[in-house]
Amino acid sequence: MSEGSARRSARGGSQAGESAAEHTAFGPGKIIVIGEHAAVYGEPVLAGAINRGITARAVAGESAIEFSSSLSAQQGQALQRAFAAAVKAAQAPAVRVSVSSDLPVGMGLGSSAALSVAVARALLQAKGKGFGVPQVLELAAAMEGEFHGTPSGVDHTTSARGELVLYRKQGPTRAVKAKKKVRMVVAISGARTPTKTTVAGLRERRTRWPKRYARLFHEIGTLASEGARAVATGDLPALGDLMNINHGLLWAMQLSSERIDAMVRRLMALGALGAKLTGAGGDGGACIGLFKSPTQAVKQLTAEGVQCFETEL
Repeated sequence: MSEGSARRSARGGSQAGESAAEHTAFGPGKIIVIGEHAAVYGEPVLAGAINRGITARAVAGESAIEFSSSLSAQQGQALQRAFAAAVKAAQAPAVRVSVSSDLPVGMGLGSSAALSVAVARALLQAKGKGFGVPQVLELAAAMEGEFHGTPSGVDHTTSARGELVLYRKQGPTRAVKAKKKVRMVVAISGARTPTKTTVAGLRERRTRWPKRYARLFHEIGTLASEGARAVATGDLPALGDLMNINHGLLWAMQLSSERIDAMVRRLMALGALGAKLTGAGGDGGACIGLFKSPTQAVKQLTAEGVQCFETEL
C-alpha cells in the first residue's frame, strides 16, 4: 500500500470514511535523544518521532492555510510563505488547509517540521496519486527552508519517517530498532530562547575556537552512535548514561540554563535513567528523561504544574 492511501499514523495518509474531497494527514514532532547541533557539522544524531504532532486537513477550495493556534505576525508570514512554496512544489489542486496541534510549539520538539510534513502529506493526497517518504521529504524540505533558511534536515526527516533514526546530513540515515521499549518523559522547562539566537552564539564560539569545538561535536556524534547501539541491544542504562554525558557537553558549550538544568535534575530525582535538554537549548524549552516506567513521574510533574507527557520511541 502506498503512503498516500495508508491510514492516519506517524507516516500519514487518509482516514477511513473521508470523502474524496477531504484529506487528513499527521506529522509527528520529534525529540533528539543524543546529538543536538551535531548534524550541522557532519556528525550523526539519534532522534525519534513522538506521539504528539500536527494534523492538517485539506478540502477543495482556494489555496490557503489556517492555523488553530495564535501566531505572531512574523510566524504567520513565514507560514504563508512555506505553504505557498509547498503548493508550488507539489503542483497540487487548489485546496484550503486547516492545521491543528497537540504539540507544544517553539519548545525544541520540531513543530515546524511536523507542520511541514503534515501539510506535505495533505497536498500529496489531494493529487490523488500514491506517494512515499521521498516525496514527503521533498515538500517538507521546501517548507522548512522558508521557516529556517538552511535547516540541518534532522527534524523533517525524523517526522517524515516516523521512527527512531540515526540521522546523517551527508550519508545514509538508518532506522534504529529498539530491543526494549524506549519510554521518555518530555517536560517543558519554560519559554525558550529563539533558536537563531542560540545557534548564533554557538557559531561564534565555534569560529573562535574551531579545533576545540570540532572535538566536542565529534564526541557528541560518537555518543549518538553509541546510543543507537544501546537502543538496538536493549541496554537502557547505557543509553541513560550517554544522555547524561551529552547534557554535560551541551552545558559546557553554553547551551543549557538554570531552568533547563533544574528540570533535568528533577527528572533524575524522579528516577530517570538519564535526562537532558532536547532541541537547540538556550534558556528554557523541552527536556527529556528516560524511564523504565514513566507513569508516576508524569503524575508527579503534572501535580507540580509542569507541562509534560509520556512518549515511546
